Amino acid sequence: MPGDAKMTWKKVASEEMDRTVVVSIEGMTCQSCVKNIENNIAKEKGVLDIKVILEDNEATIKYRPSETSPPVLVEKIDNMGFEAKIKDIQGSAYSRGDNSSEAVIDIVGMTCMSCVHTIENNIGKLDGIYHISVSLEKNCAEVTFDAQKLNASKISSEIDEMGFEAKVRHSNSRNLATRIHVEGMTCQSCVRNIESHIGQKLGVIEIRVSLADKEAFIIYDPKGTNPDKLRDDIDEMGFEASLPPADVVDEFEAIASRKTSGEAECVIDIEGMTCGSCVKNIESNISSKRGIKGIKVSLENKNGVVKYDPSVTDAGKIAEMIDDMGFGATVAEGGGSTEGLATVLINIRGMTCNSCVKTIEGKMAEHPGVKNVKVSLANQEGVFVYYFNKVTPAMLCEAVDDMGFDATAADGLLNPSHVTSSIRSSASQASIGQSSVRFHADEDDMEKCFLVVRGMTCASCVATIEKNLIKVEGVKSVLVALMAQKAEVKYDPEYILPSQIATAIDDLGFSASVVEQEGDGQGVVELTITGMTCSSCVHLIESSLKKTPGILSATVALSTSTGKFVYDTEVTGPRTIIEAVKALGFDAFLLTDDDRKAARYDHRHDIRRWRNSFLLSLVFGIPAMTVMMYFMFSKPTHHHAVMGANDSNASTTPMPTNSDGHYQLMIMPGLSVENLLLFILATPVQFIGGRYFYIQAYKALKHRATNMDVLVVLATTISYTYSVIVVIVAMALEEAVSPVTFFETTPMLMVFIALGRWLEHIAKGKTSEALAKLLSLQASEAVLVDLDKEGNVIHEETIEVDLLHRGDYLKVVPGEKIPVDARVVQGSSTCDESLITGESMPVPKSVGNSVIGGSINQHGMLIIEATHVGADTTLSQIVKLVEEAQTSKAPIQNLADKIAGYFVPIVCTLSTVTLVCWVIIGYVDVRNIDPQFMEDGPVLRSEVIFQKAFQYAITVLSIACPCALGLATPTAVMVGTGVGATNGILIKGGEPLETTHKVKCVVFDKTGTITKGVPEVARVSLFVKENVCSFVKLLAIAGTAENSSEHPIAAAIVKYAKKTLATEALGKVTDFQAVPGCGLKCKVSQTETLLNNIDLAGVNNRKNQFGSMRIKIDSVSEGSGDSLSLQIENAMLMGAASSSTYEVLIGNREWMNRNGLLVSDAMDSVMTEHENQGHTAVLCAIDGVVTAMLAVADTVKSEAHLAVHCLKELGLQVILLTGDNQKTARAIAKQVGIRRVFAEVLPSHKVKKVKMLQKAGMKVAMVGDGVNDSPALAQANVGIAIGTGTDVAVEAADIVLIKNDLLDVYYAIKLSRMTVRRIRLNFLSASVYNIIGIPIAAGMFVPLGLSLKPWMASAAMAMSSVSVVSASLLLKLFHKPSKEKLLTQDYSKRYAEDQEYDNISLHRGLDEDNSGPRSSKQGSILSRLSNWRAITPGPDKRSLLDNDNPEDEIEMEETV
Repeated sequence: MPGDAKMTWKKVASEEMDRTVVVSIEGMTCQSCVKNIENNIAKEKGVLDIKVILEDNEATIKYRPSETSPPVLVEKIDNMGFEAKIKDIQGSAYSRGDNSSEAVIDIVGMTCMSCVHTIENNIGKLDGIYHISVSLEKNCAEVTFDAQKLNASKISSEIDEMGFEAKVRHSNSRNLATRIHVEGMTCQSCVRNIESHIGQKLGVIEIRVSLADKEAFIIYDPKGTNPDKLRDDIDEMGFEASLPPADVVDEFEAIASRKTSGEAECVIDIEGMTCGSCVKNIESNISSKRGIKGIKVSLENKNGVVKYDPSVTDAGKIAEMIDDMGFGATVAEGGGSTEGLATVLINIRGMTCNSCVKTIEGKMAEHPGVKNVKVSLANQEGVFVYYFNKVTPAMLCEAVDDMGFDATAADGLLNPSHVTSSIRSSASQASIGQSSVRFHADEDDMEKCFLVVRGMTCASCVATIEKNLIKVEGVKSVLVALMAQKAEVKYDPEYILPSQIATAIDDLGFSASVVEQEGDGQGVVELTITGMTCSSCVHLIESSLKKTPGILSATVALSTSTGKFVYDTEVTGPRTIIEAVKALGFDAFLLTDDDRKAARYDHRHDIRRWRNSFLLSLVFGIPAMTVMMYFMFSKPTHHHAVMGANDSNASTTPMPTNSDGHYQLMIMPGLSVENLLLFILATPVQFIGGRYFYIQAYKALKHRATNMDVLVVLATTISYTYSVIVVIVAMALEEAVSPVTFFETTPMLMVFIALGRWLEHIAKGKTSEALAKLLSLQASEAVLVDLDKEGNVIHEETIEVDLLHRGDYLKVVPGEKIPVDARVVQGSSTCDESLITGESMPVPKSVGNSVIGGSINQHGMLIIEATHVGADTTLSQIVKLVEEAQTSKAPIQNLADKIAGYFVPIVCTLSTVTLVCWVIIGYVDVRNIDPQFMEDGPVLRSEVIFQKAFQYAITVLSIACPCALGLATPTAVMVGTGVGATNGILIKGGEPLETTHKVKCVVFDKTGTITKGVPEVARVSLFVKENVCSFVKLLAIAGTAENSSEHPIAAAIVKYAKKTLATEALGKVTDFQAVPGCGLKCKVSQTETLLNNIDLAGVNNRKNQFGSMRIKIDSVSEGSGDSLSLQIENAMLMGAASSSTYEVLIGNREWMNRNGLLVSDAMDSVMTEHENQGHTAVLCAIDGVVTAMLAVADTVKSEAHLAVHCLKELGLQVILLTGDNQKTARAIAKQVGIRRVFAEVLPSHKVKKVKMLQKAGMKVAMVGDGVNDSPALAQANVGIAIGTGTDVAVEAADIVLIKNDLLDVYYAIKLSRMTVRRIRLNFLSASVYNIIGIPIAAGMFVPLGLSLKPWMASAAMAMSSVSVVSASLLLKLFHKPSKEKLLTQDYSKRYAEDQEYDNISLHRGLDEDNSGPRSSKQGSILSRLSNWRAITPGPDKRSLLDNDNPEDEIEMEETV
C-alpha cells in the first residue's frame, strides 16, 4: 500500500472535518430572494457559512455534520417557498472518494507469526483494503478499508475461509452519503413507500426521496450497508434504481466551468409521444446528459425546449439523443438559435400579491408569441422575451390590460442575453383571445374539499348546483351526489375558499357545510369547553394550547363554547388536549359528529320532516277529499232548497249541478258550499304548507334553473289561482251554479308529495344501509389499561374511542367490539370480521396477530396495543372509500342529469301546448270536450272549455316526474357499492361499477396475485434408506440448521418444519457458517427431545397438506415404502438415549462438491426438474451423506384455478402477465388453467401490453398487488387490487378486494353486471312512466274514456319515485355463492383437462408470436432472492403439482 494512501486514511480517521453541501434552488427571482435565504439559513444550528448565487440558482453551505444534515437544510429552504435539492456534498468522504472505515476483528486459531503473515498478505491483497495489522498476542486484527467496496463482515468471512475463526469486535466508520436515481415512481405514495421501507434498513441514517428529481439521497453507516445494497433494495421494491457514475466532477470545477461557458437554447420537434410517461421519460433521460442545463417537453406542442452548453453539445446532438430513445426528433426551424427573439420591459400597475404575478406569468407564457416571461411584484414590471415576427410590445401590453392590469412598455428593447431566465414549468394555462382570458390552474395547484348539501330532491337540483358552481372563478370541477347528500369540489385556494363555496351553494337555495378533512399526519378535534366567561378565557386557552408540543393551531369560540384544535398525530392526541384544557381550570369533552354522519346516511332527519309534513297535510287533505267525494257521489234530499229561493218554488226548482255533474248546495249566486269549504282548506296549505316549495322554486328560477319544486309550485299555484278567479267571476255574474274548481289539487298534491318523499327517503335510507351499518360498527368506548413490566394490568379506565392514542394498551373482553386497529400482546381468541372483510368464519387471533377495529371478540380476553386510531383505522378507510364511491357518478348518470336539466322546461311547454290545444278543440266543437253539454244549460260554453283545458294542463304538471329518472342510477350505485362493501369488495364509484360489466379481458399478475408471493416447500425427496435418516429426522435437523439463517428459502424450510412437526422449538446450532451463493454449514444437536415428543400420526396428516397444494414427498432410494417409515421411525425414537451431534450441509451442487460430496445423476435429475420450473432446489447432507433434496416454490393460491374457470364461464378472456421466466410462467399457467401467457415482461411493459389489448378493442381489467403493478392498474379500464397488496396498488386501483381471494374478481364482475342491468331497468321504467303518463294526463286517451284528475296524477307521480328506489333495493338480494356451489362436475372435468393438456400460448415480453427457448433475464421471486447457481433449462419431466394418488398420505416414486 503506498505511503501517501496510508497518510490519507490516518488523517481522515483522526480528524472530523466540516462539510460543504451544494444545493440547487429554483424560484429565486432577485437579490431579495438571495438575502432572504442567506439570512434565514445562516441562523440554523450547525450552519457555518452560506453563499447563494442567483445566476447559477445554487447555494453553497458549509455546515457541521454533528449538528445538521443536507436533507434538513433542503427542507428549510423548501419551507421558504423555493424548490431545493441536493447536488453534492464536498469535504466529506462521500465527495472525495475517501470512504475509509476501521474495524477490529477477533481471530481464533493463530499459532505463530506464519499465521499472522498469511492473514496480512491475503487480506492486504483484497480490493479496498488500505491497511491491516494482525496481533498474535491480542488475537485480533485492526483493518482500515474502503467502506464503498468492503465491510467488516466480509473481511471476517474471508479470514474464516482461510481456516481461522473470525468475529467482528467493532467497526468505526463515519456516516457516508449517496445518491440513487429511481425510475418508476408515480405518486407521493411511492415516495413514502421507499422512504419508510429503506429507512428501516440496517445502516440507513436518513433518506430523502424526490419524486420530481427521481432521486433518493441517503446518509448511511458503511458498516451496516453500502450503495450497491441500497440500490438492490430499491430494485426489489419494483422500481429501477441506478447509482451515479463514479467519475463525478468536483462541484466547484463544475461551477467554474458553467461561469466560463456560454448558454444556448433550442427547440426540438418530437414525434411519437403518446402520454405524460413519454414526456417524463425524455425529460429525465436528456436532463442527465452532459452539457444539458434544462429541458421542458410539451406533449400538446409535440416539442421540447432545451437549454444547453454549446461548448459541450449542440442542437443536432440533442435531437440524436432523443431519436435514440425511440422518438422522432428534429431541430425546429430557427430552434437552434435566438434569432427572431426580442426582449421588452413592461411596467405593470395594479398587482397586489403573488397571485397576480402567477396569473400574468401563467397566462402570458401560453401566448404563441411569447417565449418567456418574468414578473416582479416589488418592481411592478415584467420582462417579456417574445418573437418579434409574431407579436409587438403594444400587443403584449394589450393582452396584460385585458387581464385587468395597467401595462405600458418601457422605452427601448433589452438584449435577451441580459435577461436571466430559466426553463420553468408553467403553473397555469390560458387561452389569450382578443376579448377575454379564462384562468385554468394546474392540476397540482388544485385542492379538494367535501361539502354536505341538504335540500336536494332530484337530479334537477344536482344539475343546478353543478351548473352554477362551475361558473365560480377558481372552481375547477364539481361532483354532486344526490343520494349521499355530498359535493366534491376541486378548487384553486388562491381564488376561493371552501367556506365561500358553501356560501355559493347556500345562495342557490340549499344548505351546505364544509366537511373537515384531516391532512397527512394531522388530526382535527372539536371540543365542547365549559367554564369560559369572557374573552380572556379564550385567549388563555388558545395561547396555552399553542405552546403545547404537537398542537398546530387552536381556535376557541366563546359564543358556542367550542374549540377546534389541529394537531400532529405523531406527537399528541385528543386525550392530551382535553387534559391540557382541564389543567387550565375549564371542563372539556369531545364534540363528535359520528351520530350526525350516520343520520346523513340513514336520512333520519329527512324521514322525520316528511313524515310530519305528511301527517300535517292529512289534516287538510282528508277533509278536502271527504268534501269532494260527498258532493261528487251523494244526492241531497228534495227538501234542501236553493238558498234564497221562494218556498212556493222549492218543490219545483231542480238542484243545480256544475259541468262535472256535482250536486251543489249554493250559499249565494256563484258560490257553493263545496267550493267554500275547499277554499278554506286549500288556502293555508297553499301559502303556509307550500312555503318550502315557493322558496326553493324562487331560488332555482333566480339562477335560471328548474327542478321538481318548480313543477309543484306551478301546478298548485295555477290550480288555486284559476279556481279563485272563476269563483269570483261567477259571484260577480251571479250565476246559478258555482263553477268547477281545482281547490282540492293543492291539499291532495301536498299529501301525495309528502307521502311520496317520506317513502322515498325511507327507501333511500335503505340504500345507504351498508354505509350506515359500517359506521355503526365503530365502538364508542374502550377500556384503557396500564401494564407493569411483567404485563400485568395495574390500572384500567373506560374512555371514548376518539380519545385513544397510538400505542395505548386496551383490554377487550369476549363479546365486545375491537375499538381500533391493533396488535395482540396478550391472550388468544377468535374474531368475527364478517361485516368488514366478508369472511364468514371466525378468524383465530393470538399474540403478534393484527386485529381490525369494529370486529367482535368472541371467546378469550385480549390485551391489544393500538396501531391505528381515528381516521387511520381500516374501518374508517373503508367508510371513506365507500363514501367517495357513492358520491361519484356512473357515466350513464350524466344522461339522466342532462335530461333532468331540460325536463321541467319541456313539461311546462307540453302543459301550455295541452292548454292551447284543448281550448282550440273546445271552440271547434264543445261536445268533443263534454258530450253532455247543453247550449241553454246553466253552465257557459267557455267555462266548460277552460275548465277542461286547465284540468289537463294542470294534470300534465302534476304527473311529470324528473325524480324517477334522477334516482334511477344513484340508488342502484349506492346499493351496489354497499352490497360490495359488505361482501369484501370495495368499488370506487359508479364509473368502475359501470365499466366492469363491459370488461372482455382479465389480465392477472403472477407473483402475489395468482401465487402467494412467498416461498413455500413444494417437494421433499429422500436419497437414503429410512434406517439411515427418516423423514421426521430430516425435518428436525434441516429445520434446526436453517433456523439460524435469515435467507427467504431458509425461512420457508423452517416454517414447513415447524408446521409439520407442530412445534415452535427446534434443536441447537453451533459453528454456523453461511457462504453467499453456496449454502450453509453447521452442527446440529439436541433434536432427540423434539423427536421423542413427536406425534407421528399428526405428522403424516400434515406433511403433504401444507399450503394450497399437496406437497410431493418421495424417496429416490430403492425399495423404500411408506409402510416402513412409521416402524423405522418408532424404532429409531425408542432407541434414542443420548444427544447426538450432526454435521449438516445445506446448499447447491457446488457447495456439496466443495465439501467433497458427490451429487449423483438421480439427484441432479430431481433438482433439474424443479429448476426448469423456476423453483429453487437445495440439497441437504447429514454427516457426510447427501440425504435429501428440498424444493422451494412460490405456490399457487388454492382458489386460483376455480376463479379463472368462473371468469371463462362469463365469456371473458384470461391472460397471465408476469416478469418471471418462461418456464415458471408456463408451469403456473398450466396449474390455474390460463391459456395465454406473456412472460419476462418488465413493469413498464405491462402498461404497454394493457394498451395493446385496449387498442384491439377490448375493455381490460388488470388484477395486481404490487408497486410495479400500479401503472398497469391505472392504465387498465378497471384496475383490481388485492387488499393485502401495497398502498400504491390499492390507491391506483378502481376495485379493492379486502380479502386475498381471487374469486372476488368473479363476484365483482357479476355484481357489476347485476347493477348495470338494474340501472337500465330503472331507466326504462322511469322513461315508460313519463312517456305513457304525460299523454294520458294531457287527455290524449279521452276518446277511449281514460282521463286523470290532477290529484290522481300527483299520486302516480309520488309512487313513481318510490317504485324506482324500491326496485334498486332488490340488489340487496345479491349474495356471493359459496365455493362448494361453484365446484360442479363441469368444473372437475375442466380441471382434469387443464392439468392433462398443455396447449398454452406462451409469449416472451410483448411479442405476440410464440417465442423460442431463449434465456430469461429475470427469474422467479426465489431466483431473484437467492444467488444460487442456475441450471441450464431443459425439457420438463414432470409437473410439481401432479397428484396421482390424492388418497395416499405419502406419494412414493422410484427414480433409481
